[in-house]
Amino acid sequence: MSTPTTPLTRKDFLSSVDPRWCPGCGCYAVLQKITSVMPTLGIPRENFAVISGIGCSSRFPYYTNTYGFHTIHGRAPTVATGLKLANPDLSVWVITGDGDGLSIGGNHFIHLMRRNVDLKIILFNNQIYGLTKGQASPTTLPGTKTKTTPTGVFDRQMAPMAMAIAAGATFAARAHDSDGELLTEVMTAAAAHKGIAFVEVMLNCVIFNDAAMDPMTNKATRSENSIRLRHGQPIVFGADNNKGIRLNNMTPEIANVSEAKDILRHDIHAEDTSLAFSLAQFAHPKMPTPFGIFRQVTGPVYEDNFKSTGEADLDKLFKSGTSWVEKG
Repeated sequence: MSTPTTPLTRKDFLSSVDPRWCPGCGCYAVLQKITSVMPTLGIPRENFAVISGIGCSSRFPYYTNTYGFHTIHGRAPTVATGLKLANPDLSVWVITGDGDGLSIGGNHFIHLMRRNVDLKIILFNNQIYGLTKGQASPTTLPGTKTKTTPTGVFDRQMAPMAMAIAAGATFAARAHDSDGELLTEVMTAAAAHKGIAFVEVMLNCVIFNDAAMDPMTNKATRSENSIRLRHGQPIVFGADNNKGIRLNNMTPEIANVSEAKDILRHDIHAEDTSLAFSLAQFAHPKMPTPFGIFRQVTGPVYEDNFKSTGEADLDKLFKSGTSWVEKG
């Protein structure tokens, strides 16, 4: 992959199309951070591709001055995989949402994680269908009244981070739209990762699910309701980092740091997924919601193995095996 001959700036990655999201939508913050990270990666602009499905998040290709493809609902992973296999030098970013990526696209999401394709998967999670005007999504909180659940959601809430880790994601991280520093950190780390890089971004939908993230993002409450994961550091939280996580017969529990000597330390490079998977199931109000990098390990990359099979001959493939030939 070549490097740019002149330094790139964020303006180089912004298209002439003005973003059309609701005022106050968290999508703006993510667009700002991704287009700020891209010029720092030393990759020519023509070697970027942004692929999306359907939803508010999926307008992204129109707003970035890169190659891109606005695909159909839930199918961005398949298009992105094909693109990466055809041109492994590309830095391919998949922009999806909790509806697009986890409902109709849920099966694609699982297999993308297990195959470890070298793609960046940015999932916007506002816990609602925004583009289609406020229906419940797979991540909507139980009890939430929406246009499709007028008496309240009774389905169990899906945990995208836990699903990604369980399916074998070699990189998994979470941030929220109001933490610009963490957004930059996880996007930069995801871009540098070889293999699947999954980033869940929790963001506010001001119209259809306003303040759903407030307990974890509001300055007055976030220290008590969220954990900032840091590699090699104790897993602690609270206004004075006076609370921590330890295991009680393999069950995580909250303990006072001053009274407990067995507070867990975070290790993003651990091959065993037990702790990362456990943390991925933490959620307010039962447990503080973790943010940061959950897992970052190496593994066989799909397109590297794909290339080792040799040159493909499509005509030969079509005519091989038990194919039918017309006679007469």
